[in-house]
Amino acid sequence: MFEIVTPPEPDKIIRLMGMFAADPRAGKVDLGVGVYRSPEGKTPVMAAVKSAEQRIWAAQESKSYVGLRGDLGFLDAMRRLILGESVSPDRVAAAGTPGGTGAVRQVLETVHRLNPSATVWISDPTWPNHPAIIDHLGQKRKTYRYYDAATGGIDRGGMLADLAKTARGDLILLHGCCHNPTGADLRSDDWREIAAICARTGAIPFVDMAYQGFGAGLEEDAQGLRHLATTLPEVLIAASCSKNFGLYRERVGVVLIVTDGKAAAEGVLAGMNRQNFAFPPDHGARVVQEILGDQALDAVWRNELERMRRAMEGNRRALAEALRAETGSDRFGFLAAHRGMFSLIGATPEQVERLRAEHGIYLVGDGRMNIAGLTQDTIPRVAQAIAQVLA
Repeated sequence: MFEIVTPPEPDKIIRLMGMFAADPRAGKVDLGVGVYRSPEGKTPVMAAVKSAEQRIWAAQESKSYVGLRGDLGFLDAMRRLILGESVSPDRVAAAGTPGGTGAVRQVLETVHRLNPSATVWISDPTWPNHPAIIDHLGQKRKTYRYYDAATGGIDRGGMLADLAKTARGDLILLHGCCHNPTGADLRSDDWREIAAICARTGAIPFVDMAYQGFGAGLEEDAQGLRHLATTLPEVLIAASCSKNFGLYRERVGVVLIVTDGKAAAEGVLAGMNRQNFAFPPDHGARVVQEILGDQALDAVWRNELERMRRAMEGNRRALAEALRAETGSDRFGFLAAHRGMFSLIGATPEQVERLRAEHGIYLVGDGRMNIAGLTQDTIPRVAQAIAQVLA
């Protein structure tokens, strides 16, 4: 059967991982793969996670199944972390998923089954897996203007004009914070404008919250989403614990649906889980529940997360300053204003290839840079290479 199949093109980030691993150069720098790295260049297990795992190991007496929607304590903890007290628990349906990608997939497939005519509106640009999943499901999609490459900011006029064209039942896919790949985030007034557009057109916001705590802070990063939840009758949310808990390989995700039809929504989510993977993974979810449910562990985790956030901010400032020194201009000043792990540096695919071939610096082909992959030791060399190649 498989001898007649043409393999699909490999995902560009997965392909980049393979190229980096095969590169024998000692000074190579991986700025492509989206993982946090410490100032020493390591992706650590957080201390709060280690403590939680030790407690779970000592107390857990069974690896039997949990419910189709996952552990209810984890779901409630994630609801509180993301939505706070913005909406009543009676209006929030929830289900666990294998990672944030699984949550995105479950939301999109659920909407496609319930409303096959819905169009999914995605930002230009967006995380490549968004359109890939949408296309795989056979959904209709359109883009709305988002990033202004000339300024390194958001094309607010273009974005709002495009979103005004949405129809009732369409999805507007939004990045909750730390926009991937641009790093350019929505402001409070943008969230209010989007809420007003949804109220007028009947479109439904779908928020991908993959980086809560990596932008301006845990509470600050959720304010836009919470405004939607308090303003609109229905909001769809896909969230990940890969980044802010460092649980990349544990695949911890959650779907939250703000709705007046909670019981029906939870039934649909449980059915979708059953059909796609049955029971969601539990170990990472139990770790998150243990941390968020214990005041001392929660404080340790929040302090660790804040240090990570500040380290990324420091990397941004240091890189912008190094590039200013190398170029004699403020051409890359926008890097210091962006938030989260990623920014686009304005490189063409050819320039990205030169950075890899000539300098051992690995970026995704669209010029997306993982700011968290930088260290104080590599920033000067990276700045020099970028200034030379992008001159």
